[in-house]
Amino acid sequence: MSESVAKGITETSDKIWTRDFILVCMANFFIFLGFQMTLPTIPLFVEHLGGNDQLIGFVVGIFTFSALLIRPYAGHALETKGRKFVYLFGLAIFVLSVGSFGLATGIIFLFALRIIQGIGWGFSTTASGTIATDIIPPKRRGEGMGYYGLSGNIALAFGPSLGLSLTGAISFTQLFLICAALGLAAVLLSSRITYKKAEQPPAKTVHVKWDIYEKSALQPSILLFFITITFGGIASFLPLYAAKEHVAGIQWYFLFFALALMLSRTFAGRLYDLKGHRAVFIPGCMLILAAMLLLAWLPNSGILYTAAVLYGLGFGSIQPALQAWSVEKAEVRRKGMANATFFSFFDLGVGVGAMAFGQIGHWLGYGSIYITSAFSVLISIILYLVLLRKNSVKEA
Repeated sequence: MSESVAKGITETSDKIWTRDFILVCMANFFIFLGFQMTLPTIPLFVEHLGGNDQLIGFVVGIFTFSALLIRPYAGHALETKGRKFVYLFGLAIFVLSVGSFGLATGIIFLFALRIIQGIGWGFSTTASGTIATDIIPPKRRGEGMGYYGLSGNIALAFGPSLGLSLTGAISFTQLFLICAALGLAAVLLSSRITYKKAEQPPAKTVHVKWDIYEKSALQPSILLFFITITFGGIASFLPLYAAKEHVAGIQWYFLFFALALMLSRTFAGRLYDLKGHRAVFIPGCMLILAAMLLLAWLPNSGILYTAAVLYGLGFGSIQPALQAWSVEKAEVRRKGMANATFFSFFDLGVGVGAMAFGQIGHWLGYGSIYITSAFSVLISIILYLVLLRKNSVKEA
């Protein structure tokens, strides 16, 4: 083989922006846009139905716990049923559940629909992340996952603000139908992807243990748990907190957060590929810690926007690095389970945060939510340093 031909093959194999990668990013954008539009509006809808802070926490939290419980099944299904089936199945459940939100006339019915939505979200996002890792060249996985994450971040830039703006112009039923239509667009786009076939299962004579997590992904996933606890407090209660403190511009918070998130993803993934997680984790955590302390204070809109930028820069640096770390040491046929483990801990953090902060906000006030969140970030930093020391000893 000539040197020029070999070089051409290498360049092609290392290319990130392929047709399939663009399609999975576009599908991810539309499903996340539909989801992000409901993120700040579901608490308002619960309040509209007569719920209090505690019920808001449970309605938000049950969605993430539902997704959490289904992810191990999604991870195994990706390897046995195939990427396409799992992805389209999850998207279809998501579309049907979100489109039915407007039919809810009481908290119990909404609670049930949120469980169903979580199932769809668990299947679809586990599949989407795995499909992206299939498509991205291994040598550029951190960078590629950063670009893939941008599709969700762009949706985050517009989704919450758009959802909050529409609640003042249209009914909740119309809002949720729009969100379902965006999910339908994701279904159409994802049907055009050329999917990688799942790895063939081992011979029948070999006993295969059915488990619920991928061991190699545990360390970054546990670290992520303590970070995403903070997200539970923001997604569930920040709009209500800002209104109570008479701080205007909550819709702009989500825009500034998403823009900072996108900015950090343009360099954090590449930095991870070059330097590893040590270069991004602690700096990212310090930015999130500062954001939580500013939100606990929250005297005016300027501080709100500053917290949004700091949180976006920090979270955007940490999340793709931890996801790349989660899948890099997993066997090829375990990549789906590694992604399932990663997102399970993501969901667990958001769910625990939403439910716990519902109680904390009810009894101690909204400001206490973000002080507690700051302690959660500190725990993640300490645990990271312990794991770093432990891994260094093993490698010595």
